Amino acid sequence: MKSYYRVMLGAKSVYVDDCVKGNFIGVSFSILQDLTQDLTDNWRDFNKQYIPIWLSNHPGKSKVAAGLSCGAIWTVSKGIKKGDIVLSPNGSGSYYVGEVLGDYEYHPNEILPHRRTVKWNDETIDRANMTDALKNSTGSIGTVSNITSYAKEIESLIGDNKAPSIISNDPTIEDPSVFALEKHLEDFLVANWKQTDLGKSYDLYEEDGEMIGKQYPCDTGFIDLLAISKNRKELLVIELKKGRASDSVIGQIQRYMGYVLEELAEKGQTVRGIIIALDDDLRIKRALVVAPSISFYRYQVSFKLFRA
Repeated sequence: MKSYYRVMLGAKSVYVDDCVKGNFIGVSFSILQDLTQDLTDNWRDFNKQYIPIWLSNHPGKSKVAAGLSCGAIWTVSKGIKKGDIVLSPNGSGSYYVGEVLGDYEYHPNEILPHRRTVKWNDETIDRANMTDALKNSTGSIGTVSNITSYAKEIESLIGDNKAPSIISNDPTIEDPSVFALEKHLEDFLVANWKQTDLGKSYDLYEEDGEMIGKQYPCDTGFIDLLAISKNRKELLVIELKKGRASDSVIGQIQRYMGYVLEELAEKGQTVRGIIIALDDDLRIKRALVVAPSISFYRYQVSFKLFRA
């Protein structure tokens, strides 16, 4: 079964035209050596080997940034399989669509030297025709993101059929209609972070002025928001549920927290978790009693009409 990925081809898609003309996708991240013998089946083994190399090439950078970069290198070079579909933005509101045809190749002294051969479609996908959920996923931070959960919508767009206006892909949300109403919660929190109670104590994770703490990839999924305390001593994992949260979200956020603690936390840093949802129930309350490192927040939306 094929998978679908959004792949950025250089910062702000600077290399997209070269990649389309040359029939490839690729990455660099200042790792200038052939990876053929090191592309393990498990990306965590690859990261373990290459994060120190990346950090030595980028003094002063964090493990969070290193993990994001090395994970992207492995995904483009190994994780994406032949036959998978990639979408790459052209910087003008559309996406090139291509099928990956080849295995990893190293092209020294060229742009994006870690490459895969791609057959690009003649037609592009217009971002304006995407649902908001797919727009958010294809617009997530980072070089590569897995958007396979939107396969039906993507295939519909490739076939030039307009996708439905509302799609929910989260089985842990008990009321999809509420999800549709609140699909902009993540973007709203990011835009208004400093005005929230959490923003008084935490900053959304940034590197060089770029916010990389939104939809941060880990080995069990994507962390909705990753923040760090003002004193840099605590990492905060935030899981957003746009409707009522079920108790399964406890296990989900604990997996994310475990990853952050083992793979990203610097010496002396601790990890906490926060679930934000419209409502809770007795099951999640019981589960939280024995999970003291996880807190629950409700959000509230106000809707008003003003006479013009």
